[in-house]
Amino acid sequence: MPGRAPTSLTQGTGAAGTKGGIGESTLRPDGILKVTGEFAYSSDLWHEDMLWGYTLRSTVAHATILSIDTGEALATSGVYAVLTYDDLPTEVKNYGLEIQDTPVLAHGKVRHHGEPVALVAADHPETARRAAAKIRIEYEELPVITDEASATAPDAILVHEGRDDHHSGHVPHPNVVHRQPIVRGDADAAAARADVVVRGDYVFGMQDQAFLGPESGLAVPAEDGGVDLYVATQWLHSDLRQIAPVLGLPESKVRMTLSGVGGAFGGREDLSMQIHGCLLALRTGRPVKIVYNRFESFFGHVHRHPARLHYEHGATRDGKLTHVRCRIVLDGGAYASASPAVVGNAASLSIGPYVVEDVDIEALALYTNNPPCGAMRGFGAVQACFAYEAQMDKVAAELGLDPVEFRQRNAMEQGTIMPTGQPVDSPAPVAELLRRVKAMPLPPEQQWRTTEGADVRALPGGLSNTTHGEGVVRGIGYAVGIKNVGFSEGFDDYSTARVRIEVINGEPVATVHTAMAEVGQGGVTVHAQIARSELGVTQVTIQPADTRVGSAGSTSASRQTYMTGGAVKNTCEAVRERVLEIGRRRFGTYHPAWATAELLLEDGRVVTDGGEALADIADVLEGESVDLELEFRHRPTQAFDLRTGQGNGHVQYSFAAHRAVVEVDTELGLVKVVELACAQDVGKALNPLSVVGQIQGGTTQGLGVAVMEEIVVDPKTAKVRNPSFTDYLIPTILDTPTIPVDVLELADDHAPYGLRGIGEAPTLSSTPAVLAAIRQATGLELNRTPVRPEHLTGS
Repeated sequence: MPGRAPTSLTQGTGAAGTKGGIGESTLRPDGILKVTGEFAYSSDLWHEDMLWGYTLRSTVAHATILSIDTGEALATSGVYAVLTYDDLPTEVKNYGLEIQDTPVLAHGKVRHHGEPVALVAADHPETARRAAAKIRIEYEELPVITDEASATAPDAILVHEGRDDHHSGHVPHPNVVHRQPIVRGDADAAAARADVVVRGDYVFGMQDQAFLGPESGLAVPAEDGGVDLYVATQWLHSDLRQIAPVLGLPESKVRMTLSGVGGAFGGREDLSMQIHGCLLALRTGRPVKIVYNRFESFFGHVHRHPARLHYEHGATRDGKLTHVRCRIVLDGGAYASASPAVVGNAASLSIGPYVVEDVDIEALALYTNNPPCGAMRGFGAVQACFAYEAQMDKVAAELGLDPVEFRQRNAMEQGTIMPTGQPVDSPAPVAELLRRVKAMPLPPEQQWRTTEGADVRALPGGLSNTTHGEGVVRGIGYAVGIKNVGFSEGFDDYSTARVRIEVINGEPVATVHTAMAEVGQGGVTVHAQIARSELGVTQVTIQPADTRVGSAGSTSASRQTYMTGGAVKNTCEAVRERVLEIGRRRFGTYHPAWATAELLLEDGRVVTDGGEALADIADVLEGESVDLELEFRHRPTQAFDLRTGQGNGHVQYSFAAHRAVVEVDTELGLVKVVELACAQDVGKALNPLSVVGQIQGGTTQGLGVAVMEEIVVDPKTAKVRNPSFTDYLIPTILDTPTIPVDVLELADDHAPYGLRGIGEAPTLSSTPAVLAAIRQATGLELNRTPVRPEHLTGS
């Protein structure tokens, strides 16, 4: 009761911080379950009364739909519904992240291989699949647009007829989704001063996110006419914004809960089965579950944009860059997805982490009949980094300089002005990262050589026993990259957190509730660490993510620890102040320190900054609870000028450098990556173990696109040739090398705890580092990813 004396008033010096707080490598609460196979993913969802949904997809890439006959499918025993475009319940037929150009179901035309055309609900998944196969669709195939020449020709077929959106006035052709130039200084005059000018053309292949958990979810119709959707996604509230209008429901009647996510990497930012499952559930009045198989998954989400890049770099004889010209053409596929934002990233980060005063840059994304492309880890900066780092090696070779030293001579630092005119106002330790990664010990030469001969497991080709060391050459390569953190270009980027503190069984317990999608990045771990540090409690409960709390934004752009972590931190601080207010009201007359000292919450107690314990938190609350929900925003950004590209477009930058060591069988064209060392500035490592894991994971994805990963699209038909893990290869444990990591912590004063987003930067520089190492081993130019054996042997 108010005025009651504290029951735990003790003297102390230097009270210890609460265990499990920020800076510690606390273990993931979901880690053991995932390792043992007991974790419940969205594909494990179950309802006793549920039906199974299936999506019928187009078998051609571009065609007029002449007719759809669903009669035989509807007559199939066990089928409860078959839906086409004509069955959609409202006038809203399209959705999209930025431009609402993606049909829920195809109408009139199909624009890419695998586009959804019809839906089936049945009492068994095999029944649904077989019924879908009975739907008769008559197509009249049309010419396909697959590249820049066919997309922008004066008489080009339009992928989207009558296009009318907020980007269309700023593009040279209707088949251009978005265009962003950046012009600063005078590139022509600078080129005239250059002693060396190096040009290069580069091709970046289409990469898949290749998450292991397929798209899946369960839609349950509700008594109020709404629907409850349990789904694996990256952004619950963005999904909600797109789903509700198509269903003709207010957002309050579309209740979304995050289910277990088996990886994302950008591929779950766009909708997949969400609307389809809800439509079938509302039509049948039964819960409907949809789970994609692997073949469907390749068609059910966007991919990384393939790109063609042309670069020109100039430099003086003493190794200083004079100018950069570049043109980046991204293939966005049939629908816009996140292409406009990817273009902005590719353009603004196109010269890398270097000081260049004179630039002439153009980046654009095209509509084609290829598969839709959108967000993937690195988001436009990956393609640019591959090209500009190859160029840096070429210029260094022309000048006779060490490639690392050349980079260091031109490395940006705090205060550097970006090509967009934005100053870098936090640490930019580019030269130091390069120094650190170069100083790491190299792996021993010829680790495969033993006293008995050669251990083939350590050689290119491995257990295929293709070589015993003949023709195997080692190469070493370096690369460094720059990536923005958070949403940019004036986007209202915010996250929300609700935090409650109460006493349960005599112990203070904090509950954290956000809509953050945990996709493997470890946010649920970090949020608990923040709550322990700010509230001084040991017991923290993380509630499931859903739409009952405000938006947390997307789990992408390396933003969640910064943004939702910032929201948790700020809300915890407000809760702490409310607890202290309660304590002052109850106990302030009993001890002067309540009014005169700086008070903290530590290890379940209220303590002064000198370590004196004033009361237990449980005694302060005594039956009360504090429950607050607050939003957190980063500093405002600006849209880039559509003519000059100038503007303070990004809130923060992250940097990583890699050194790759490879061994190449030059006769067979086989590559073994022996080591991929990384040095990265993370600002503040809130959970050091998770930080290293993120860096190693991003590095491995960069390795994949360097030597094996590519979705192959037939240029004549725009059909995907390899939609399976049989033919689309990703690195396994046998392909993944040792990845030593050197973590640098230089605080960004503008960010919570000084942290810096970390998840994407290592994906940038690992790819060009591997390519640089292969070039050194072979002497070949190698201007495309992934590198295949025929590129190394000339066959």
